[in-house]
Amino acid sequence: MSTVILDTITGKSTATTITIGSTPVVSASANSMTIRGEGSNQTSIQQGLCKAWCRFDSDTGADIVDSFNVASLTDENLGRTTGSYTTNFGNANYTGVPHGPAGGAGHTSFGTQVTTIFGSRTTSAFGIATYSDNDSAYKDSNLNDVVIFGDLS
Repeated sequence: MSTVILDTITGKSTATTITIGSTPVVSASANSMTIRGEGSNQTSIQQGLCKAWCRFDSDTGADIVDSFNVASLTDENLGRTTGSYTTNFGNANYTGVPHGPAGGAGHTSFGTQVTTIFGSRTTSAFGIATYSDNDSAYKDSNLNDVVIFGDLS
């Protein structure tokens, strides 16, 4: 077995492929890196990374519990929160995956099923709305999550 120890890898000016055995596993060129996925498919690393996420409490006025690339939250109204990004997206065509309390399976303070939906989105902000499936009324919740995928500016 061989061991390679180094401090710096210097790339070539053209696309570079890393091969293990006879299988190319990583390919890189300017602003793009792919990795070998299932079978012979290549997966873009940049496209597959979560670009923003946030866990927040809207019961107490949109308090961030923890986050990445979310600068602040604004409590817009009962059950409605707007978040602003630290680094903006390149366009508003990104996707967000919201997650409500207890996986949408219920919430003890409501006694009904609650679903969190993705609201308005711009390059600099996103919206989350939480409502009860029981009466379709907006509700604040002590546990909300959202992950967002897309291209940063």
